[in-house]
Amino acid sequence: MLYLKDLSYHPPATPSPILKTLNLELMPQQLGLVIGPSGSGKSTLLEILAGLAEQTSGSIFWRDQELTSEHLQQLGGLVFQFPERHFCGSTILEELRLGHPELGSERVNEALREVGLVNLPLNQAPQDLSGGQQRRLALAVQLIRQPNMLMLDEPTAGLDWSMRRQLVSLLAKLKSHWTLLIVTHDAGDLLEIADRCWSLKHGELQAIEPAALKKKVPQTQSVIPTKKVS
Repeated sequence: MLYLKDLSYHPPATPSPILKTLNLELMPQQLGLVIGPSGSGKSTLLEILAGLAEQTSGSIFWRDQELTSEHLQQLGGLVFQFPERHFCGSTILEELRLGHPELGSERVNEALREVGLVNLPLNQAPQDLSGGQQRRLALAVQLIRQPNMLMLDEPTAGLDWSMRRQLVSLLAKLKSHWTLLIVTHDAGDLLEIADRCWSLKHGELQAIEPAALKKKVPQTQSVIPTKKVS
C-alpha cells in the first residue's frame, strides 16, 4: 500500500507551497487517478514519488516502511509525458537494456509480452513505431526494472481515439500485477478503470468518487467501443 501523510513541497524560490499537506492511500493492484489542470502540481507529485525530488515535509510509506528518495527510486517506475521524446536507444533491444546491459532475453521478452510488443523485431528503431507502440515500449522500459508501482504522467496525451482505447485496455490489464498511479488533466478515457480518484488544484488534494466523475463524462469519451452506424 502507498500512503502519503501530510506531504508538502515548498521550494525556497516559490512564494507558496506547490503541494500542501497531501494525504493519499492506494492499495496494491489498484489504479489511482490524480486529476488537475496544468500547474496544479501533478508532475511534481510524481517526481517526489519517483525519488527525483524530496518533499519539504510529511512522509511517504509503502506498507509499513517509511521511504527515502533512494527507496522510492527502487520502488517505482515513472513514465514521463510524451516518453517517446526521451528514447535514447537506436533499437528496441538497446532501449530496454539501457542501464541494464546484463538483462537476458527472457526478461526482455517478458516485458515486451506484458505490453503486447513481443512480436516486434528487437532491431527495429523506437522512432519507427506508432504512437501507441511507443507508449507501450515506454511502459516496458519501466516494467523490466520490476518495480512495485507504475506512475504515468498524462499517458494518453497526443494519441488518437483508437490508440487511447488500446492503451487504457493495457493499463487495465497491468493493474492486475502492479499498483498504478496516473496524473492527468483529462480523466475521461481513464475513469472506467480507476479504483481511486483525487482532484489536485492549487496544490491541494481532494478525494472524489470515480462513479461521480463518470456521470460527468460524455458518452463519446467511453473506452468501450460503440457500434458503427452503417
